[in-house]
Amino acid sequence: MGMDLQRVINSTLGLRAVSVAAWMLPPRLGHGLADRIADILASRREAAIISATRLNQWVARGEELRGEALDAAVRETLRYSARSIFDLHHYVQDLSAAGRLIRLDTVADELTRRPEFEGRGLVVIGLHMSNFDLVLQWMCTQEMRPLVLTIPDPQGGRRMEFEIRKRTGMNLVPASVGTLRQAVRYLQQGGMVVTGMDRPVEEPGLRPRFFGRPSALPVHHIYLALKARVPVRVLYVTSQADGKYHVASSELLEMESLAGQGTETLRNAEKVLSIAEGFIRQAPGQWSVPLPVWPDLIDLVPG
Repeated sequence: MGMDLQRVINSTLGLRAVSVAAWMLPPRLGHGLADRIADILASRREAAIISATRLNQWVARGEELRGEALDAAVRETLRYSARSIFDLHHYVQDLSAAGRLIRLDTVADELTRRPEFEGRGLVVIGLHMSNFDLVLQWMCTQEMRPLVLTIPDPQGGRRMEFEIRKRTGMNLVPASVGTLRQAVRYLQQGGMVVTGMDRPVEEPGLRPRFFGRPSALPVHHIYLALKARVPVRVLYVTSQADGKYHVASSELLEMESLAGQGTETLRNAEKVLSIAEGFIRQAPGQWSVPLPVWPDLIDLVPG
């Protein structure tokens, strides 16, 4: 029986091994090792995580790549992801050192100095681009005090990641019906909520279009903004030629009020996703989601 790659990657033991190696190795050696591991993983097409990466890169790049061109896109994505994971675990015990790698645009810099409560709440939506996880943890060591919604009921390696983030002082809560209500109240008091937007859910109630295709992406961030009557910003990170993580933000996006709750949520979700598309197109290889965003299209991806 073959090794379950996804289970190994998500296991506590696997994450501990990564954490120890990242702590011991200097970045130059660590990045070289990350590249080699990424290249090996990219060849495992039967693995669910590789299949998902192929699908997501194929759609995000216009459904035109085939053969070696698609293989190269997958390797590029896995290399960026592996290097980000190394940096995350290398610097997580010393986030002040991570700050030397991070460059903020004007809006992102303002967010780091935002008090816990202002006159109006704000939903900040993160993309799984480059090393968003490391950047967010560092930003939370500054003056920024958001409520951070994470995946529901984290287990195994995801639970270990959750505990590591909690130790850095992040105000983390796994998403649930109860915590969504808590988040709405927090927003109404003038707080800031940070959550993701591009990790697919198993049984989506709505299917917002993303890169022109109905997706399995969540809409909870739109629910929060509509319910609390607050705007949103999309925050994203790219790794650039200077070796730094550059953090940028969309403009402030107000939610549109429309007749019909489902229509209202879907329209606003697609409005925000269209902004995200533009950011991903700037550096598609740095967008890494380990699950199929368009599960109905998995069989259409060229070999």
